[in-house]
Amino acid sequence: MKTYTTEQIRNVVLMGNTKSGKTTLAEAMMLEGKVIDRRGTVEAKNTVCDNTEIEQLYQRSIYPTLFYTKYNDYKLNVIDTPGSDDFIGGLISAFRVVDSGIMLVNAQQGVEVGTEIFSRYAEQHNKPLFLAVSQLDHEKANWDACIDSLHETFGNKVCPIQFPIDVGMGFNSFVDVVNMKMYRFNEANGTCEELDIPADQKDKAEAMHAELAERAAEADEPLMEKFFENGTLTSEEIIQGLIIGFHKCEIMPLVIVSGKKDIGVKRLMELITLISPHPGLTSNMTVSGEEIPCDVKGAPSLYIYKTTQEQHLGDVAFFRVMSGKITELMDLVNANNGSRERISGLFIVAGKKRDKVTELVAGDMGCTVKLKNAKSDHTLNGDGKNWEFKPITFPPSKFRTAIKAKSEKDDEKLGEILNKAAAEDPTIIVEYSKELKQVILSGQGEHHINTLKWHINNTYKMEVDLLPPRIPYRETITKMAASSYRHKKQSGGAGQFGEVHMLIEPYIEGAPENNRFKVDGKDLVLTIRGREDYDMEWGGKLIYYNCIVGGSIDGRFMPAILKGIMEKMEEGPLTGSYARDIKCYVYDGKMHPVDSNEISFKLAGRNAFRDAFKKANPKIMEPIYMVEVMVPSDCMGDVMGDLQNRRALIEGMSSEKGFQILKARVPLAELNKYSTTLSSLTSGRASFTMNFLEYVQVPADVQDKLLKEYEEEEKDE
Repeated sequence: MKTYTTEQIRNVVLMGNTKSGKTTLAEAMMLEGKVIDRRGTVEAKNTVCDNTEIEQLYQRSIYPTLFYTKYNDYKLNVIDTPGSDDFIGGLISAFRVVDSGIMLVNAQQGVEVGTEIFSRYAEQHNKPLFLAVSQLDHEKANWDACIDSLHETFGNKVCPIQFPIDVGMGFNSFVDVVNMKMYRFNEANGTCEELDIPADQKDKAEAMHAELAERAAEADEPLMEKFFENGTLTSEEIIQGLIIGFHKCEIMPLVIVSGKKDIGVKRLMELITLISPHPGLTSNMTVSGEEIPCDVKGAPSLYIYKTTQEQHLGDVAFFRVMSGKITELMDLVNANNGSRERISGLFIVAGKKRDKVTELVAGDMGCTVKLKNAKSDHTLNGDGKNWEFKPITFPPSKFRTAIKAKSEKDDEKLGEILNKAAAEDPTIIVEYSKELKQVILSGQGEHHINTLKWHINNTYKMEVDLLPPRIPYRETITKMAASSYRHKKQSGGAGQFGEVHMLIEPYIEGAPENNRFKVDGKDLVLTIRGREDYDMEWGGKLIYYNCIVGGSIDGRFMPAILKGIMEKMEEGPLTGSYARDIKCYVYDGKMHPVDSNEISFKLAGRNAFRDAFKKANPKIMEPIYMVEVMVPSDCMGDVMGDLQNRRALIEGMSSEKGFQILKARVPLAELNKYSTTLSSLTSGRASFTMNFLEYVQVPADVQDKLLKEYEEEEKDE
């Protein structure tokens, strides 16, 4: 295959709500470019993009799929992305390597949930979009309602370039108001006729042409002067204005397509080559803040945006050439870990179809195999460069669950499977929680996690359970308390003996140091001989005071007492959760000249601490998250009511682009499966983020419930 120059390449992401027809359009684009010789269908399960078993089972895209096609002397690299927000990682990673996008809109539905969500992400990533209206050949298609919904969502950015004739089952033609021609498509033989605009459509076409010319003129001052001078613009000048407005993300050209009938597909590809920016017009920022131009004359460098593992190939790395030229058998250095990698094979990609090439230039996209130590978000460089391109920032997780193999013998294998899944999909987060004694799996939604479970069940033939995740509670105290404990054990030979007297009180940051206490009605004045401060890994502090006088406990046993206290801090006395924010004073005790040893004082210290803790009005603390919900106005009441049922404290409300933004402090314990509930309440139109805020004391009734649950667990064990 010929090597395309940077100026001949266009990198585009194909997006849209589920069932908008993305995969069918992808087939038509590849057929037009002669990349495939026969168009597959979703129903026949033979499409290039939805090529995995689970995608064919669900008949929807789950993974982002790279394909290429050709138009005249141009190469189009396109990433077909899933239509569900649960698999948003595929779209976010695509934004990292493309320069523009196609938003497919179903003419039966108009703007849908996916349209709203994906366009917000496109705006955040500053990617210009084409709007392509599909399925005008359906009996329920409604062109006017669809256009109204687009204008309502995107305002005057929407620039219709075409309008359909005879929407519905017989739809086969449209008018292009740039060229001022009608195009009629013959489904039987796949031909397209270019015709004059019918008389009854002439006025509408001229009005839309004038409106489009004015909109194009607004994008550029010299064009505006020409427009005022001549009263209109030529077709070439309109395209010029569209290019300028499109690159600024101020114009969204709207076209008509039918992937099923191959209507408007070639014109869409032509407009992409005319209007979409080529990679050479962009530069990429490194972690150190250096801008690297996408220039074939630069040093060779590539960025891996996605990795997968395939049965017969092993690890496959998908990349964009960021600079220079990448050739087969080239040696590169991984900027992220310093390892050397050889490009043993170089391929351009159309789903699972791989065509071998000898080189790819700056801006082009492809894949390679059998890299030793490279994964997503890694940069490989040549010529001694150490460029490391900025990593992809994925949305925070919205759904948490615990996962467990049904058979304990599968635990290690399950860990390997989960780590592999997280490497291929960075929106899957795997946490092996020592605190909760669970493997916690986080993702973008319940469907996202259930898809992974399907793979574990069907690909790896392993049965697993998804369980409610435990909550990382914290335990602390609210008043001073004292206790003593004697550990004594005699069973022949050397015995064990250690006695510890201890006082604890809450640690409050900034509070003055105190050595006077009242214990059992008597004043106790302590002599502080040493203080040790410990920042706990899980948050909070332990302050450990040595107040031993007169040698009642030998100094060599003090670390053992501390170790016992630390053990109980790690497994709190109330529910086994981590304890925090405690001052601990060891002020008296007893030893035995023969039987005292470190284990004796460790046990005495641990039990004295436990007893004192239970007397010190202990409280359980729970994690609170700041939840920000973007919700349509008509769903506001339902969403707010649901949050209040979850013990939420509403912090504030604002509005943005037709949505209400609701901020609330919500206990993590109340957020289990919240993404599923929110989707149900709003028909999938709302989205939310959640970020850890702080720990606060749980209400008394919740604490009583937790204590009872822990007691039952202890009995069962």
